[in-house]
Amino acid sequence: MPVIEATGLTKIFGRRPQRGVRMLAEGADRDHLRREGLTAAVIDATFDVRAGEIFVVMGLSGSGKSTLIRMINGLLEPTAGTLRMDGEDVTHLSPARLREMRRTKVSMVFQHFALLPHRTVGENAAYALQLRGVNKADRQKAGEEALALVGLKGWGGHMPSELSGGMRQRVGLARALAAGTDIMLMDEAFSALDPLIRKEMQDQLLELQAELGKTILFITHDLNEAMRLGERIAMMRDGRIVQVGSAEEILNEPANDYVSQFVADVDRTRVLTAGTVMERPVAVIGPQTGPKAAHRLMRENQTHALLVVGKDRKVRGMVWEEDIADAVREGTEQLPLRSEGVEQVSPDDSLADLFQRSAASRAPLAVVNEAGALVGIIPRVTLLSALAPPTPDEPGALLKTMAGGTR
Repeated sequence: MPVIEATGLTKIFGRRPQRGVRMLAEGADRDHLRREGLTAAVIDATFDVRAGEIFVVMGLSGSGKSTLIRMINGLLEPTAGTLRMDGEDVTHLSPARLREMRRTKVSMVFQHFALLPHRTVGENAAYALQLRGVNKADRQKAGEEALALVGLKGWGGHMPSELSGGMRQRVGLARALAAGTDIMLMDEAFSALDPLIRKEMQDQLLELQAELGKTILFITHDLNEAMRLGERIAMMRDGRIVQVGSAEEILNEPANDYVSQFVADVDRTRVLTAGTVMERPVAVIGPQTGPKAAHRLMRENQTHALLVVGKDRKVRGMVWEEDIADAVREGTEQLPLRSEGVEQVSPDDSLADLFQRSAASRAPLAVVNEAGALVGIIPRVTLLSALAPPTPDEPGALLKTMAGGTR
């Protein structure tokens, strides 16, 4: 069951919003509604957020993303559609139950910090617990632990005015963590920060997520930020969600021309990973294979080298065409195995980290999992071809060329 599940969420501002819903159902667009004095901020948004993932809603100004998050946290009531949180329909809750849900299930991190200037950093971090009536000692302890998590240990007695912008945003993050909720909503949380501090905060969030496994819905207008943080991304335009997918899916299989143009300038080497472009390792042999069998396999697969893999799928080394040819001529039965020269990479390594390693290696890169077992290979030509975006008339062109590859 998804933690957050939105079905047909729609928000229309104006005197007769239900008329706007009917107009949309009849095929009217935003302009038609505007002429009737209605503003369609969000239209038929359907998506789900899974437990423990960072789900990013990405869109330009006016796309509807901020209205969407305000419906999710209960600040705005949807005009149509349903929203479920942990299976509970929250679109028709009483005001009292809605307030309780916001206090116990959901915490917010805002763009402009939203710290209370007359309270200390520690008091700000523990503020949500004070609203719940938690005693001072317990909330102080929780606040200190949350500050330590975001790198602000020992700053609890300072005032917000004594902190830099990046530090104040860390306090905002600590406040959300101290609240102890499983769901965190982050509305343009890093957009007010300088680029370097912004990257540090992104790193901080990813580290915390790896440790704590929160369910995070993150709003941003920055595509690079969305690609870096989001396990899945919802792309919004003119109030509608036009595509939901992983960064790799959106880059390689854009749903329409708008998405294709939007992602055209993304640095693909920072988004795509070894696991995205690797090929299935079909031409491999075991350590007991003889030179003649290896030579035959090389001819069949038109390759100048073969990976040698044990029964545990761990790479033992490499054999080269010239060495195999010598062994066949000499009639030896021993495989001329070379243990050096095989570059092993992780499926999660970005392409940007692979080019130098590929250039220094004659052999394809060997992609191995956490247990060290071979899961794929990346020939140099495959690595270079991954830099080319898919053609507009065939969004999945790149992936279709990767027979046996995985996403």
